[in-house]
Formats: sequence, C-alpha cells, structure tokens
Amino acid sequence: MESIILVIHLMVILALIVSVLMQRSEGGGLGMGGGGGGGIVSVRGSANLLTRTTAVLAVAFFVTSMTLAILASSGTETRSIMEETPAAPTAPAAPAQPEQPAQPGVPLSQ
Repeated sequence: MESIILVIHLMVILALIVSVLMQRSEGGGLGMGGGGGGGIVSVRGSANLLTRTTAVLAVAFFVTSMTLAILASSGTETRSIMEETPAAPTAPAAPAQPEQPAQPGVPLSQ
C-alpha cells in the first residue's frame, strides 16, 4: 500500500514541476501558447487550465504527503524509557584472582 502511494506521489511531483514550468511568467519565461490569435485553446484559456492543473496537483501532493506520513508513523510504537521495568539486581561478581606468573625455568645442561 505504501509503495503504491509513493509511486503516485512521485508522479504527482513530476507533473507539478512540469505544470509550474509551463506557466507563463510576467517576463515570458517558459510559457507556451504563442503564435496566432485564433485557435482552439487561447492564451488565456491555457493559462486558466495550467493554473487549475497546478492547484489540483498541489492538493494531490499535500494529500499524498499526509497519507505517507500517517502510514509511516502508524508502524512504530512510541515507548518511554520511564515505562521500562528495571532489570533485577544481580549479585556482584567475585573479583577475579590474578593469575600467577609462570616460574622461570632453570636451564638444564646436556
């Protein structure tokens, strides 16, 4: 489920980037729609379409982001360190006896 929403989220991101870059800025920018005055989609109509598309994609981005955040947080259980019970005390270990160094050997002549 989470991976499906993640793929949809990535596609929405790419479409949102494209729709923002296609919009005409005040200086011209990357806006499309130049050419003759007549046509099926006028400059004003394409601007309104791009604005609406950007708004819909922004809402879809918000919804998928929130859904992914909810899904990610639902899998973990928050635990407090105060809720943990302390481990039972154990008896202290006996001190280790130091090892006796090996006695030097006396060389035997042959």
